[in-house]
Order: sequence, then C-alpha cells, then structure tokens
Amino acid sequence: MASVTIPLFSFLVFIAAVVCVSFCDGNSNVVCIESEREALLKLKNDLIDPSNRLSSWVEGGDCCKWVGVACHNLTAHVHQLHLAAPFPPPDDYSAPIAEWEAYEQSTLGGTINPSLLQLKHLTSLDLRSNNFSSIQIPDFFGLLGSLTYLNLSQAQFKGAIPHNLGNLSKLQYLDLGGISFWTRESGRGQWDMKAESLEWVSGLSSLQYLDLGGVDLNKATDWLQVTFNLPSLLELHLSDCNLKGPTQYYLVNMSFLEVVDLSYNFLNSSIPNSLYSLKHLKSLDLSYNEFHGRLPTSLEHLCNLKEMDLSFNQIDQNISEILQSLSNCSLDCLESLNMEYNHLSGHLTDQLGQFKNLVHLSLALNRISGPIPLSIGELSSLKFFDVSINQLNGIFPPSLGQLANLETLSIEQNLLEGVVSETYFSNLTKLTQLEASGNTLRFQPNSSWVPSFQCETIELGQWHLGPKFPGWLKVQRNLSYLDISHAGISDVVPAWFWDLSSKFEYVDLSSNDMTGVISYMNVGTVVDLSSNRFTGPLPRVLPTLEYLILSNNSFSGSLVEFVCNSSESRNMLFLDISTNVLFGEIPDCWNQWQELKILNLGNNNLTGEIPSSLAYTNLVELNLQNNSMFGELPSTLRNCSRLVILDLSENHFNGSVPAWIGHKLSNLVVLRLRSNNFDGHVPHKICALQSLQNLDLAHNNISGAIPKCFSNFSAMTIEYKTSNYLDRETFGFYGKLVYLSALLVLKGREDEYSSTLRLVTSLDLSANSLIGEIPKELGALTGLRSLNLSWNLLTGNISDKIGNMELVESLDLSVNLLHGGIPTSFSNLNFLNHFNVSYNNLTGQIPTSTQLQSFDNFSYMPNHLCGPPVSKTCITKGVPTDGGDSEESNGRSKVNGFYVSIVVGFVMGFYGVVAPLFFIRSWRHAYYQKLDYIGRKLYVFWATMGR
Repeated sequence: MASVTIPLFSFLVFIAAVVCVSFCDGNSNVVCIESEREALLKLKNDLIDPSNRLSSWVEGGDCCKWVGVACHNLTAHVHQLHLAAPFPPPDDYSAPIAEWEAYEQSTLGGTINPSLLQLKHLTSLDLRSNNFSSIQIPDFFGLLGSLTYLNLSQAQFKGAIPHNLGNLSKLQYLDLGGISFWTRESGRGQWDMKAESLEWVSGLSSLQYLDLGGVDLNKATDWLQVTFNLPSLLELHLSDCNLKGPTQYYLVNMSFLEVVDLSYNFLNSSIPNSLYSLKHLKSLDLSYNEFHGRLPTSLEHLCNLKEMDLSFNQIDQNISEILQSLSNCSLDCLESLNMEYNHLSGHLTDQLGQFKNLVHLSLALNRISGPIPLSIGELSSLKFFDVSINQLNGIFPPSLGQLANLETLSIEQNLLEGVVSETYFSNLTKLTQLEASGNTLRFQPNSSWVPSFQCETIELGQWHLGPKFPGWLKVQRNLSYLDISHAGISDVVPAWFWDLSSKFEYVDLSSNDMTGVISYMNVGTVVDLSSNRFTGPLPRVLPTLEYLILSNNSFSGSLVEFVCNSSESRNMLFLDISTNVLFGEIPDCWNQWQELKILNLGNNNLTGEIPSSLAYTNLVELNLQNNSMFGELPSTLRNCSRLVILDLSENHFNGSVPAWIGHKLSNLVVLRLRSNNFDGHVPHKICALQSLQNLDLAHNNISGAIPKCFSNFSAMTIEYKTSNYLDRETFGFYGKLVYLSALLVLKGREDEYSSTLRLVTSLDLSANSLIGEIPKELGALTGLRSLNLSWNLLTGNISDKIGNMELVESLDLSVNLLHGGIPTSFSNLNFLNHFNVSYNNLTGQIPTSTQLQSFDNFSYMPNHLCGPPVSKTCITKGVPTDGGDSEESNGRSKVNGFYVSIVVGFVMGFYGVVAPLFFIRSWRHAYYQKLDYIGRKLYVFWATMGR
C-alpha cells in the first residue's frame, strides 16, 4: 500500500509521542505536581499490566520522570500521556506465535480511572494498540477539554462511541480506528465499535485528522454530510466502516482535504465528478468498494495527486483514457497508481513513460491487451510494476531491463511469448520479486551466468527453462518462494538445490520430467513435486511443513517411516501422495497429525484396513481409492465428523454400508464407495445427508430397493448453487488457492473436479442387484446432473416424475428389467447429452420433437420401441410395425434373448482382454470384480425364472 500524507501538526505530535515513549522518563528540570501524581497512581491501580511496563510509577516518585509521562517545562503540569503498546505483529498469520504472545503480554488492559480528569492540562493522550476489550470508551473522555491529540486506535474498546467526545473543541487529531472481523464475500462482519450517528463530530471545529476506520457506521447515514463539512479537516480515514449505498453528496466544501480513505466499504455509485474541487488532494483511496462506470473527467484537475488507489472496484474504461486524464495535470506528481481488479481494457500506450516519478504501478486482474510499451524503460523511479492476469501479448520488452530501481516485477498469467535474454536482467540489481509464470517464454542463459539480483520470489512456471536444471539458482541466497513448474526440465535435481532449500517456504517443481532420489527436504511450508519421475522412499520433511504434494511420481516403499518416525506434532494440512508405488498397510500412528485436513493416498498398492488413529486428525477429505484395502469400515471413522469428501472406491472393502454415515458424517458432499464388495441394503439413515451432492455406490453387491427417502438429499434439489462446504474448505497460501477435489464418473468417463466440484450433482447406483421400481420420489432431485441406475434388476415402468429433473445431463437406465414406454415428460430434459435405456423391455413410441432424437440406436437397443431415432416406424401411436407372439411368450423371449446377448457379449469381450489381464493389475482387478458381478446377476435371474 502507498504511504499516507500526514499534516505537519499531526506529524510533529506523532514524533513527540515516539520520542517520549522511547527516551523520556519525564522532564529533569521540573518536579511533578502531587495531585497529578496521585491521579496517575489511581490510574495505574485500575490497569492490568502483565509485563510491568509501569514499574516506574511508584508512590512518592517524580511522575515527570515516569515512563510515558511528559510534563510542561515551565508549569510542571502533565500535558502528555503516551501509553501506547508496541505495534502488533502483522495479522496475515506470517508472524511466529511467540511474537503474538510477546505483544499480548505488553498490552495494558482493565479499566480507566476517572482520576484522569485531574490532569486538567493534558493535551495529548495515546492509548493505541492496548487491550481494553472489556469496556467502552469512557464517557468522561469528553470532559478532557484541553486535548488536542487523542489516539485510541486498535485498543479494542467495545460498543458505541460516546457522543460527548464532540465537546473536545480543541481536538486536532482524533484516531478511534477499531478492529473488525468479516469476509468480503459474505458481506457479514463483526465490528468492535459502532456509531449510529456522527452528529457529535460537528463540534470538533479544530479537527485536522479524523480516523474512524474499523468502526461500524452502517446506521450513521449522516457520515458524508458531517465529515465533509469540517472546516479544518485535512485527512479523513473511514476505511472498513460498513458504509453502503451511493455517495451523492458533493465535495465542494472540502477544498483543503489532502487525504481521503474510504476503502473496504460497500459504496456503489459512480465516482462523483465533484472531485475537481479537491484541488489540494494528495492521496485518494477508494479501494475495495463497488464504484462503477468511468472515472470523472475532473480527474485532470487534481494537480497535487500523488497516490490513487481504486483497486477492487468495477471501473469499466480504457486504460489509455485514464492515463491521458492524469497526464494533463498530475504528470510530475503521481507516485502511486493502483487500479487492479477492475474492468479496464484497451492498450498501454507509450504515454506511460511520461510519468517520471511513478514508483508504484499496479494494473493486475483486468482485461488490458496489447504489448507492454517500450517506454516502460523510461520510468526510472519505478519500484513496483504489476500487470499480472491480463491479456498482454507480444515479447518481454528489453526496456524492462533499464529499470534499475525495480524491486517487484509481476507479469504472470498473460500471453507474452518469445525468447528472454540474460542481458535483460543485468541492470535489475534491486529485484527481489520476479513473478512471471503463465507465459510462453523461453529462457536459457549461459551455464556460467550469475544473476545481478538476489530474489526472494522467483515464479517462472510455464517458461521453457530446460532441459537442464537451472544452475543459476545456486547463487540465490535469499530465495524463499520458487515456482519452476511446467518448465520442460528433464534432469536430475542437483544435491545443492536441497541444501539451498533451508530458507525455502514454497517450492513448486511440478509437471516436469525431473528425476532423482530425495532423502530430506528442508522446506518450511509448501512443497509440490507432483507429476515428475522421482523415485525411492518418501523423503523426510520438517514438522512445520503444511502442504506436501508428491502425486504422480514413482515413490515406493512403506508409509511407516514417513508417518511414524517423529514424536513431534505435525503442522501438515494437505498431504497428497497419490499415484505412486507405495505398498503395505497404512500405519496406525496418525496421533501426531491432528491438523491434517486433506489426505490422498489413492492409486497405490496399499493393503490392510483403515487405521483407527485417523480419527485423531481433522480430516475434511479422505481419498484411498484404487488400492487393495479390505475389511469393514471402522466405527472410529465416525469421529471424522468434518469429512466433506470420502472416497474409498476401487478397493476390497466389505460388509454393509454403515448407517452411521448418515448421522455422524453430516457434512459429506461427496461419498464414493464404488467398486468394492459392499452388500446388504442401502441404509435409510443415509438420507439424512442434507449436503450430499454426489453419491456413488456403483459396482458392489448391494441389494434391495432404492430408498424412497433419497428425495431428502436437499443439496441435489437445488438448481443453482451459490456456496457450500466445498467453498468454506478452500486453502490459501502465498496467493494460491487449493480446492477440494474428487474423481467422479459421469457420462461413462472418470474425470477430476476441483474448483467446479460444487456445481456437480450425481447419483450412481449402477452394477448392483437392486430390485423393485424406480421410486417416483427421485423426481424431486431437480438439481441432479447425472443419474445412473444401469446394470441392476429394476422392474416396472419408468416414472414420469423423472422428467422433472430438467437439469439432468446424463441418464442411464440400461440393462434392467424395465417395461412400458418412455414417459412423455422426458421432453423436458433439454440439457440431456448422454442417454441410455438399452437392454430393457421397453415398448411404444419414443417421444418426438425432443432431445431423445439426438441419440443413436445403441441408446435404445434391443427394446421394442418405435419412431425416430430407431429404424422401426409406428403403425399407430405407440405400436411398432413388427408382429410377435402372445404378450407372455413374447415378453419371456425378449428377456431370455436379452440375457443370452449379455453372456455372448461377455464371452467375446473376455477373449478381447485376456492377454492384458496377465500384465495390467488394474485390468485384472476390474475383471475379477466384473466376473463376480455377472455371476451374481445370472444366478438371480435363473433362480427367478425357476420359480
């Protein structure tokens, strides 16, 4: 963020406060007045001081020498009281816990004694960054009539601001900035302090600086009228105040305003054209609002403008027009321009090079196209340049290499292409952030090249850097973030790289062709080595590591040493070691992995049962699919109550589907148990899963009827989903997002869904031994996208209620014993693109003028249907042209022929795959499951026919 201009008075007061707190124990030339000393001691007695900061405040002492107290040189009256705590650590979770603990120990708390009123000459009171979370701002503060400076920011006061603060007519500096907790997506938050009106501010006629940031002003509809009529105001800070609606009030009365900060609100008008009146304006921050439209033409009159931040709004304009307006007046003043995340379009023109004093330029997340102009090299003061996530094309301009002061270069996710020379970087000696992933650029410097910069961040994903591993990284001593994924590197990772990694927080080498054995990784937070050819046992990692992705490699061996080799608690949140060649049982020692949320061990050779100690984790996703695990689902799994995705498919689990899933795993969105040996009936209690969107029980031994209560799956009835557990369980790190993901079989094809998973709904019960009719209650699942009931023993008519599933894209009812006609309600299925009712006993005419005519004969054979698209025509409505025997004999011959065709087809298919079965494990596994399934089918059929 750009710095904020501070008026001279405020600056001097601030400097005085800092000097006093840091170096002064009072004034050595005067002795404090006894009544004021007693007042301060009473103040101390009511304060909570865990770090004993006020240890110098003792009975009989000279209060002018106490920490935080300043007395007047001539009168000896206490006139400044500076009890601010040290600034808190950053709130982005990057600070160590020890820093937060030290800060909390240094804060003052408790209550504030009214004895403060005895300090009648007090002009400056600073209590910022303390912890008065149990009280409101005391009403008696409004009686401190001599105050010119009052700073209570971040002191955690609660409740309403007392209106009698408006009596402080001498006040020139007022900072009540609070703390809020909210998310922009939901628009809901919680503010420590609030004010339902700002009328009391009108009495502060001397006020030059006002900061109410973080105070809830949602009900203070007079905020514009009051604040913009203060006659002496130079700075206005109303950031994160829950302000809503348009800003229609004109700014003509505020011609001397120098700083305006209305960021992080919900203001949704166009930016008022009356900005022209603010001719002294130096800093304007309207970021994180909903301002829309174009910038006013009055922008060209802001000749003193140094900093403008309009990021995260809906400004829809050509970027060249904005630069033209700014160049008319503020060409020599402008130092910082931030308009990221808007709807800017057009090209960057050579006019950009005229802003000689520009230090910070961010235009990221827009729709700007065309090349980066060569004039960029003329911005000799530029330190920060971010045009990432746009549509810029052309070459990487060599003139970027002229920016000797450049510290951050971010051009990622554009359409730049061509060759980048090492000479482009020769003058960039101050570069610390190089963010350029997502372009089609080639960079292959001389093997002896030594960069002139020492970067902390290097992102060159999707660049062509290979085939050799970039040797120039060896001299990057400050590197903590590295992304060289998808870089065409097919080389052994050198040993020096892992020695260098002791300072790394983030490493992404994914989707290359790298090889080697890794014994130890000394990386702090994130490692992604997926989709390479690494071999050997799983590497040892630091307990601090939070994200580890090793999928799609050739790591081998047991999990025991990796999981159980440390008694230290792990910080791991995300562990994906799927698609490797791991074998053996999953060890039962997950007690130290209590933070773990994502565990993906799919596509390995793991055996044994699910270990009970997984219940000690905090799992949101558990994926064990395509292994050789067995046994019944352990009852301890019911303790993983936060599970959103549970995928145990393609194993040898047996027993019945546990009824406790419906009661204990109430957050489930995806449940995949396909291709196992589960038997028994589908438990009715599973219908309690209100969040369930994808249920896959296909390819098991499940019998009985389809529960009618499936209509209770409310998440499958919602046509347009806005948010659910999948959105809440995304994981962010270093500006990246990791989504929960799942493999789903839709339209006969298995695909992985991640960021779009919340939009998918499916129900797959295929290849079981389900009997009875298709419940008409399934028609209530109007949000369903895919329904597969094929390869069962379902009978009766197809319910016309199925036609209520108007969003369904895939419907497979094939290989059952269904009869009757295709309901005319299927004409409502306008999104259908995969349809199969083959191998049933259906009769009558296929509904015409519907989506059903777009499918070929295979979707209908060998039923007795007529009309397009099958070749049989109907003599009369619903009656096919070919004749037949009596209904009973005809029906039996159809059924017999139906199953004969299954057997014949199976035999032919067997000889087509018999050879690969000897060599491909997954084929062999699937074959034996299918053979068992077919046998069960034939047994049930012949047993039925025998009766």
